[in-house]
Amino acid sequence: MARNVFDMAFAKVYPCLIAKAERKGRTRDEVLLVTSWMTGYSPEQLEELLLSEATYGEFLSGAPAMNPARLGVKGKVCGVQVETIEDPMMRDMRILDKLVDELAKGWTIEKITGERK
Repeated sequence: MARNVFDMAFAKVYPCLIAKAERKGRTRDEVLLVTSWMTGYSPEQLEELLLSEATYGEFLSGAPAMNPARLGVKGKVCGVQVETIEDPMMRDMRILDKLVDELAKGWTIEKITGERK
């Protein structure tokens, strides 16, 4: 039986997002920037989390300042329409995945983090 992604180590899950972006020529720092925009964690705090035993769920629930503009992220991730996800933590997980997808598609940081409506 697969483990719930929220119970998995942040240090195991987050590098997959970084790898997705890097495969498309983007950088780790860019992934840290969009994650910081969404969650309020500084890039330094994210690096500390990667060295800790925090779970992915703890990463999301402990975010210092979730950006309200994140709720303007629309589109599909893994065949799921992000804006229709009812569970807030699952929606936030998919939003972050969508932000990294946009980065991998060549969107600029400014376009990704620009005010969403």
